[in-house]
Amino acid sequence: MPRRKAISLAALLAILLAAGAVQMGTGDALGGFHWPETAQFMQLRAKRLGIAATVGGSLALAGVLLQALLRNPLASPDLLGVTSGAGLGVAIVTVLGGASGGAAGPGLETLAALVGSGATLGVVLAWTVRRGGIDVVSLVLVGVIVGMTCSGATLLLHQMLPDGGAAARAWFLGSLNENAPPGLVLAGGAALLGCLALALASARAMDAACLAEDEARSLGVRLARLRLLLFSAAGILTTISVVLAGPIGFVGLVIPHAVRLLMGPHHGPLALGATLAGAATVVGADAAISAFLLPGYRRMPLGVITAVLGGPLFLLLLRSMLRRTSL
Repeated sequence: MPRRKAISLAALLAILLAAGAVQMGTGDALGGFHWPETAQFMQLRAKRLGIAATVGGSLALAGVLLQALLRNPLASPDLLGVTSGAGLGVAIVTVLGGASGGAAGPGLETLAALVGSGATLGVVLAWTVRRGGIDVVSLVLVGVIVGMTCSGATLLLHQMLPDGGAAARAWFLGSLNENAPPGLVLAGGAALLGCLALALASARAMDAACLAEDEARSLGVRLARLRLLLFSAAGILTTISVVLAGPIGFVGLVIPHAVRLLMGPHHGPLALGATLAGAATVVGADAAISAFLLPGYRRMPLGVITAVLGGPLFLLLLRSMLRRTSL
């Protein structure tokens, strides 16, 4: 690996470790920086740190895989419709709980989000597989249509609730699920590491897949198999992030672009760098909203801060890329 890329990866790892240290010192009910004084608080903050790192790394890596799969720099995890499917699952159990006079617990909501996202992924996969490969055009169309359908059904269900779905809508703003079972958090981390290993093993094939299809096949790349693997891995990563944090926007779109400008287009260093940068971004954002609380000692939803900061940052990155291509 060239020295510049090695230094960049080391810098991203250092930033992630620094963000993790800051995040461990935040989370007090009154805000500010306070290192946990008891083992219980240390454990709770460590769990939140693990969730944030897993969500950020999963979204960024999913963005890298989807952009390679679709040969489209604007591809992002939201394209699969998985976020909307998970939201529909949560809305269903919320409505059923309200109809029975009870409330859906965190475990049931997590399971519903997992089932909803998995079912959505299955529908998109069933409609886009052609002769053992992924039809890229169908993937975009089906993903958008399924996502819009699930979003519409979710809004309809929310209106059936007595309060108009105020509690359920909070989930859609994006926030780390501190009530997620520890086993689910560990499984999410393991799945992220497995998908990262797959991306690193497929890096050369992804590089070749960016060429014309005939050229890629002449280099021995099995495009149908590669696209199926990338799609499945991106779907798994997106499902992990949605179940653990709800919809978190722009991380899967902006981070791959930023790391690509830093490390170049080769997918091996890009996948590893994006995973580290995505994890550092979400961990740092969570530390910020935990340290600087809103009036009433309320946390700003994580999805809000990533959207507010991610949009302008993406425009700056886009402007930089357009300048490079015009030279």
